[in-house]
Amino acid sequence: MTDARLPGKVCSRVRTSQAEFGEGSGHSAAYLDEQPPASRAWEAAATVTDPELPMLTLADLGVLRQVEVAEDGTVEVAITPTYSGCPAMATMRDDLVRRLGEEGFPAVRVRVELDPPWSTDDITAHGREALRAAGISAPGPAPRTAGPVPLSLGPVRHRARCPRCGSTDVALTSEFGSTACRALYRCRECLEPFDHLKEL
Repeated sequence: MTDARLPGKVCSRVRTSQAEFGEGSGHSAAYLDEQPPASRAWEAAATVTDPELPMLTLADLGVLRQVEVAEDGTVEVAITPTYSGCPAMATMRDDLVRRLGEEGFPAVRVRVELDPPWSTDDITAHGREALRAAGISAPGPAPRTAGPVPLSLGPVRHRARCPRCGSTDVALTSEFGSTACRALYRCRECLEPFDHLKEL
């Protein structure tokens, strides 16, 4: 089985692969066709977007962990949920199967990997810029704890910055925005409301 696993920050390989093989690289279609199956499969899977944050690919979001191609051509993809019970996982799986099928891989298995858990730190720099361009405040560094995670019912301070004017003089409007993973803020400088992707 050929393995397209990316060690550590999985998305760093995506950047290299896209620069090497992607649109605008100057490579011919014949050159792209000569790619190893695992590279072609990774490139295809890396174009699938998140159903809740469509400005991000699964690679830029950091949930695409591994792509393997077996000798019989079967592709196995590993993805990690952003949180336990994430309702978008089924859609991610279906979109991966469809996209890889379009690339000529009719047999696709998608498995869920929970270890290591996903963190907002896994979002790439390109993904963070895409969030800002879409009017969403990118998350700051994720909190780090050792051992059991303490439960707090008090307000949580997020490192929110207005994606429009860049001001950090912002006010929390609601702990929940358009989805559970976002908080709603209002900028005191430009007075615009915006979503902030919570640090996890």
